[in-house]
Amino acid sequence: MNILVTGANGQLGNEVQILSKQSAKDHYFFTDVCDDYEKLDITDIEKVRAFVKAHEINCIINCAAWTNVDKAETAGDIVETLNAVAPENLAKVMKEAGGLLVHISTDYVFGGDPYNTPCREDQKGTPTGVYGLTKLHGEQKIEATGCDHVIIRTAWLYSEFGHNFVKTMLNLTATKPMLKVVFDQTGTPTYAGDLANVIFDIVENRKFEGNTGVYHFSNEGVCSWYDFTKMIALLAGHTDCDIEPCHSDEYPSPVTRPAYSVLDKTKIKETFGVKIPYWLDSLKKCMNNINNE
Repeated sequence: MNILVTGANGQLGNEVQILSKQSAKDHYFFTDVCDDYEKLDITDIEKVRAFVKAHEINCIINCAAWTNVDKAETAGDIVETLNAVAPENLAKVMKEAGGLLVHISTDYVFGGDPYNTPCREDQKGTPTGVYGLTKLHGEQKIEATGCDHVIIRTAWLYSEFGHNFVKTMLNLTATKPMLKVVFDQTGTPTYAGDLANVIFDIVENRKFEGNTGVYHFSNEGVCSWYDFTKMIALLAGHTDCDIEPCHSDEYPSPVTRPAYSVLDKTKIKETFGVKIPYWLDSLKKCMNNINNE
C-alpha cells in the first residue's frame, strides 16, 4: 500500500517515520506544515484529492491536529477546521479511494461527567472545552462518511520528540528547588513509540480489515501527574527538587481537565492481539533514549 502520514513532524509522526523503515511491503509519504517536509493542506479537500490521486494513496495515518488545550478556547474557527473539518476531508477522500483512515483522538472527549472507572469506547463523550469538543466532532464526521477507519483515542502522550510533559519536567526538576504538580487528575501516560508500534502493526499486517471502529490506547497502569513527575525526577536522578502535590484549582486554566481519564484498552487488545507495556517501563525506555541522544 501507499500510506500518507500527516502531521509527520509531531511526536507520533516522528515515531511512525522510524517504524516505516521496517515495512516489508508498504511505501510511506510524510507531510507537515513545517520546513523539510512536503506540504499538504489537509483543510483543502481538493488538495487532499490531488495528492491521493497522484501518489495512489490507500491509507492515511492522520497525526495532525490542534493540540494546545488552553489556547483552543480563544483561537477561533481554526481549531474546528484542523480537528474536525480536516479529518472529514481525509475520510471523504479515503471513502472515494476505497482506502483506510487511521485517526488519532483523545481522552479529552471525556471529562464532563464524574466517574472513576476506566472509560470505554462506547461511553458518551462529554468534553469540557473547545479542544475536546472539536476532537469529538472530528470522530463523528469521520464516522458519518462511512469510510473504513480506525480511530484511536490516546492520552498523556510523550516521546523523545517535540515538546511534552516528560521533557518539561526533566528541565524543571533539574533547575527548580521546588515544584508543585497536580495530584487530582488521574490517567495513564502514553509513550508515542508504543502507540506507533500498534498503528504500524495494524496497518502492516492488515489487521484493520473488518475492524472499523473506535479504540482506546495508552500504556497500562494508572497515576496522577504528581506521581508521573516524581518518577521522572527519580529516574533522572534529580533528587534536589522538592516535588509537592497540589490541587488543580491552584493552577487557574480556561479549561477544566478531565479528573479521571484512564482508558479501558480491552477492545484494542482483544481485536488486534496487542500487548501493551506498563507506563513506567515505557518511561524508562524513552528517558534512556533521551539520555543517549
